[in-house]
Amino acid sequence: MNHKIGFNSLSRSTAERDAMLRNMVTSLFRYERIETTKAKALEVRKMAEKMITRAKTDSVHNRRIVNKDIKDAAILNKLFTEIAPLNAERHGGYTRILKTGFRLGDAAEMVILELVDKTTKKEEKADK
Repeated sequence: MNHKIGFNSLSRSTAERDAMLRNMVTSLFRYERIETTKAKALEVRKMAEKMITRAKTDSVHNRRIVNKDIKDAAILNKLFTEIAPLNAERHGGYTRILKTGFRLGDAAEMVILELVDKTTKKEEKADK
C-alpha cells in the first residue's frame, strides 16, 4: 500500500528530482508555457502554485523563500512584479494543463502546462 506518499518520485533520486523541478518551474515562469509529460506537469504545478501564492505578498522573507528554488534574479523579479499581480484576485488555480496526445517513443502522455493569466496577452491588448 502506498499511503501518505505525498509526491511522485518520477524514478529519480531526491537531488535529481529537486533540480529538475526547479528548472521546469523557472522555465514555466520564463516562457509562461512548457510542454512536458503529465506526471512531471502535476508535480511542477504543485510547486508553481505555491510560489505564486507566496509571491502575491511582496516581502523580503517571501523573496528569500522563493529564491531557494528560483536562482535567476530576472525570473524572480518577473514572478513578483508581473505574474503575481495578475493573479491577485484569484484564489488558486494559476496554471492549466492541456492534453496534447502521446509521445511517439514511449507513449507517455504529453501535456502543455501554462499560466492561466499570461503577461504577454495583457501587453497585446494594451497595444491594440
